[in-house]
Amino acid sequence: MQMTKIFLKKNEDRRIRQGHLWIFSNEINEIDGEVQSGDLVELNDNQKNYLGQGFYNKNSLIALRLLSRNKESDLRKIFLQKILQANELRKQFYLNRNSYRMVFGESDFLPGLIIDKFNETFVLQVHSVGMEKNIELIIQILKEELKAKNIFTKNEEYFRKLEGLPEDDQIYFGNKSIEIVDDGLIKYKIDFEKSQKTGFYFDQSDNRFFIQRLCNGKKILDAFCNSGGFGLHAANAGASEITFVDSSSTEIESAKTNFELNNFTAQSEFIVSDVFDYLQKCIAANKQFDVAIIDPPAFAKNKKSLPTARKGYEKLNRLAIQSVNNNGFLVSSSCSYHLTKDEFLQIINTAAVKAGRTIQLVYFNNASLDHPQNPAMEETVYLKFAVFRVLE
Repeated sequence: MQMTKIFLKKNEDRRIRQGHLWIFSNEINEIDGEVQSGDLVELNDNQKNYLGQGFYNKNSLIALRLLSRNKESDLRKIFLQKILQANELRKQFYLNRNSYRMVFGESDFLPGLIIDKFNETFVLQVHSVGMEKNIELIIQILKEELKAKNIFTKNEEYFRKLEGLPEDDQIYFGNKSIEIVDDGLIKYKIDFEKSQKTGFYFDQSDNRFFIQRLCNGKKILDAFCNSGGFGLHAANAGASEITFVDSSSTEIESAKTNFELNNFTAQSEFIVSDVFDYLQKCIAANKQFDVAIIDPPAFAKNKKSLPTARKGYEKLNRLAIQSVNNNGFLVSSSCSYHLTKDEFLQIINTAAVKAGRTIQLVYFNNASLDHPQNPAMEETVYLKFAVFRVLE
């Protein structure tokens, strides 16, 4: 069957030739043939030179997501190669782990598809109509090649809406069983019915290992603690006292469960509270920490929300800095893609000035190694993780 051809407007091929995978609807000049959303189509420049092939979506601003630069119509072959290639990369990085982000969308050249691996349970996020249309091929590969026992989705409604996809989740194989996983050091109990996102934030895994260097014998605050990852690593490193804070009682219970699961004995406190309120109470009571870790959810979902997000990040970091002992550490993160690294660091510097403290950046990182970056797509770089020494 002849593949529908899409032709770009003049000069709109430059970004694609540099490695970007998205074609926006206003960049298309002509569509030669009948096409439905989810169809595999051929992409050409304005001079009819072949650029690759990808999935088309007439209902999305991202009209085409490039899947391959080769002329290969066998989708199973394409998916198989890319999925196994992605898994091999993680196995190379994480020799002692059976759980990690196995496929990271555009960074693994499978745009619109995220697969998190929890032992033999695979949790998917499908944010492309093309991936949705071919989901059975993906399920088949996970079952046959990776011995999957459970496969289901925990999608993000925001991205599904943008693609014009239904927002309900699916169980494709097995069930949503509880899993005990480890990050190479710490064990976690994952209850997929209650947990956020896909069940675990793998993107901070490497950064949790880094903070162990700071924690021996210290008083630690793990704010927005979720399932307790940072605080648990602090306990493993010999922290004397750890305070876990989250507004979700479910997440606090999860952190407590994981603390007990790992048989930690450090002095610990588990507090259900808004983090802003908690930090203000600490300041009022002159309660301070040696290491304050703040890992909030994304304050900026889009560009429109950036001004409000900037104010939120500044206030949060100012309060956290005020809660750190002299010569202690602030560990601050942002997962808002629309907030740049330079803006993030400038906000924290402004927060320090307003708090009357001097700070020193000692470490900066992005997401963990199971979240590789596509250097042609800044959209694949979202997490910012910074460690500051806080002085008088």
